[in-house]
Amino acid sequence: MAEVPESHSGWTFITSHARVLAAIADNPNARIRDLAAHCRLTERAVARIISDLEQDGYLSHTREGRTNTYRIEPDKVLRHPAEAGLPVASLLSLLVQDETERTTPATARH
Repeated sequence: MAEVPESHSGWTFITSHARVLAAIADNPNARIRDLAAHCRLTERAVARIISDLEQDGYLSHTREGRTNTYRIEPDKVLRHPAEAGLPVASLLSLLVQDETERTTPATARH
């Protein structure tokens, strides 16, 4: 996973469910512990979010030994009526950084 961002207080634009989904898209083999640290959530909260996402068909996993490999359903449509017909892939394209962007300082990209 990429470097863990600084903590933040107050409201944000992105929900915890979207953050966890984007972190999984970035690393489908990530451990719940790593996802929690990256998303600044508790492990229990991440486990609950993963359960929500699996229950509603946005995410599935396979277990290989002690490792879970997650699979996102990119064509699954977002839940809120305001996003009428928008697939998860569209959301993730905004949230998941390309590897080249992640390793390039922000000032060099602009």
